[in-house]
Amino acid sequence: MKLNKTTQKIDNNVCKALTIACEEFTTEVDGFCWLTHRANYTNFPASLIVTCVFDIDAEVITAKAQKVDDRLRDVIQQQLLKVGIVLKNVRHNVHLDSEESCLREHSGQWPERLKLRVDKQKPTKSNNFRR
Repeated sequence: MKLNKTTQKIDNNVCKALTIACEEFTTEVDGFCWLTHRANYTNFPASLIVTCVFDIDAEVITAKAQKVDDRLRDVIQQQLLKVGIVLKNVRHNVHLDSEESCLREHSGQWPERLKLRVDKQKPTKSNNFRR
């Protein structure tokens, strides 16, 4: 779906912020692979969903046990704030997932898997940031 000029500018800012976060995570977070975002820009920023993807399920479990997920959320929230985007509840907006889970549950089809992450929202844009 083609975005209007204002929405495109917002999405570009989201992409810039998430790219910085992604680059930091790939060097500092064990097992982190990439991240993506989806949003319904008629309900933004509440509809913004960021998915941080790890290689395997065990790495997601370890990240949560060691509170790395809180650090991921903090960095994402800080980077978004730098471009003027305020999230009310970052735990609602940022999720962890794994390549292993996607392969097992959706035959590696990320577009199908990510549809499930957007509750009652029509996604209008998705970008992947891979290392």
